[in-house]
Amino acid sequence: MCAILDNDVVHQVFGQKRPAAGKAFFDWIDSGRGRLIGGGRLLKELARNESFGSWWRDAVLAGLATRVGDEAVEAETVRLTERKACGSNDEHVIALAVIGAARLLYSNDRKLQSDFKDRRLIDRPPGKVYSTLRGDAFTKNKRQLLAGSSCRRGLLDSVSR
Repeated sequence: MCAILDNDVVHQVFGQKRPAAGKAFFDWIDSGRGRLIGGGRLLKELARNESFGSWWRDAVLAGLATRVGDEAVEAETVRLTERKACGSNDEHVIALAVIGAARLLYSNDRKLQSDFKDRRLIDRPPGKVYSTLRGDAFTKNKRQLLAGSSCRRGLLDSVSR
């Protein structure tokens, strides 16, 4: 599974005072054990965080992150919006997951988490959520989420630009 970082927790991964769970997530993607994907509106939101923006440029070049084409993400966002498929206002994040085959989301937005785990939106395999809503510690559950996550790189190579 590739991972998506929601804008509501970017400071926990790329901020100055990172909780243990945020640091562990960063270490997972920065070491190459995980892969972050971005594209469309979400990537623009995340890039407002200066630390993320500079890391992202280098990470894409190093193969630690993949940019998914903005046009494909926007087309899927429009489709989801027209269908009123999401309970959250984060169709752009769900669209990125669908187009980029990401099945792990780091977010503390409960409505987005619910959408991400909705098998009508994300299936085969279903979406999993990494969150610090219940605590900032790097727990056994969080460790298992990262350990069990891999990324289908071949599919990503066909959708990235």
